[in-house]
Amino acid sequence: MASVNKVILVGNLGADPEVRYMPSGDAVANLRIATTDRYKDKQSGEMKEATEWHRVSMFGKLAEIAGQYLRKGSSVYIEGRIRTRKWQDQSGQDKYSTEIVADQMQMLGGRGGASDGDSDSGTDRSASQQSPASAQRSAPTGQRQPPARRQPAQPPSNGFGDFNEDIPFARPAALDGIPFRNDGAPRY
Repeated sequence: MASVNKVILVGNLGADPEVRYMPSGDAVANLRIATTDRYKDKQSGEMKEATEWHRVSMFGKLAEIAGQYLRKGSSVYIEGRIRTRKWQDQSGQDKYSTEIVADQMQMLGGRGGASDGDSDSGTDRSASQQSPASAQRSAPTGQRQPPARRQPAQPPSNGFGDFNEDIPFARPAALDGIPFRNDGAPRY
């Protein structure tokens, strides 16, 4: 019988991504993502919260994108698989570590926890776009670029004009972030 190892998380980063490079030059990013379940306590009737922390690893282009665009507090959608690693500590004891190896990611909710003061509530950016604040940071020292003018977002043209019928297989609005596969290509 076939088996399935699939994980889907929607949560927030607890810290900035840790990005390292292997000797081969491939990027590896480690993230800590918090998910929160809300439930009603049967005894008291109060609403309670339970937060789970997940270790997530990404490789290649996906890791580079995460390191460049995600920050502490960023809201993110992750798809991947569970992996348990066995390793030995300094005293020779066997230890086990369970993590999620992400193969797809979507940035949700705009810049989330970005600390550059640029708050675009509810807008997403693709990896090829650059915010005006980050463009200023990358300017040579002593030269300051004028702030870029913001253009209103234009919805992409799909060739159907004003056709506005509810389609049962359309993607949920909550997942309208920027989709990326592990190879960095857009996922549509």
